[in-house]
Amino acid sequence: MIYCLEDERNIRELIVYTLESSGFHAAGFSNSTDFFAAVVNEKPELILLDIMLPKESGLTVLQKLKDSMVTKDIPVIMVTAKGSEFDKVTGLNMGADDYIAKPFGMMEFIARVRAVLRRGGIKESGNVLEYKSLVIHPEKHEVLVDGTAVTLTLKEFELLKYLIENRDIVVTRNQILGHVWGYDFDGETRTVDVHIRTLRQKLGECGRYIETVRGVGYRIGG
Repeated sequence: MIYCLEDERNIRELIVYTLESSGFHAAGFSNSTDFFAAVVNEKPELILLDIMLPKESGLTVLQKLKDSMVTKDIPVIMVTAKGSEFDKVTGLNMGADDYIAKPFGMMEFIARVRAVLRRGGIKESGNVLEYKSLVIHPEKHEVLVDGTAVTLTLKEFELLKYLIENRDIVVTRNQILGHVWGYDFDGETRTVDVHIRTLRQKLGECGRYIETVRGVGYRIGG
């Protein structure tokens, strides 16, 4: 089940119809009160969350979801008309798995939904990855910076792991999208750049290990 919290009726109904037509079970809610009442009865696999809500902002709803032991692991995609970098970074820092700005194409929208659902159930396994003072334990979903654990979202963790696995190699934004998000999207997107920025912030001094190769992409090492 996918829940959509969106106060604009036309958009909410279009999203639910598109999801249902694509083989998903979906339910739409116009306010946070009805939304949280439904979450108590049925834990959804994914939440689509608008920022601009009439009584309670989507960011406030997101914070409540992430503060609850029951809902903190439910993937969230922010669906919003607000295009400012501040809103995107804020949502990602609070634990959102992705964002998509209105207006958006339905094919891209469904691709992102499928990618988040596909990634959400994966448990990591494998050997420890290390780069200088960065250590990744894939099976524990744990990142250590100078021996101190750092909390990352699923996408930030996958992004860092991918960069370290390809150390000394420049990876393009499209390669990152394909590997981390699980889809190919050759239109303009700030998704990778925003995640790189928040990842650097969370890694502190180790954030400098992530190099920007202008006009190409990113790499660790080199």
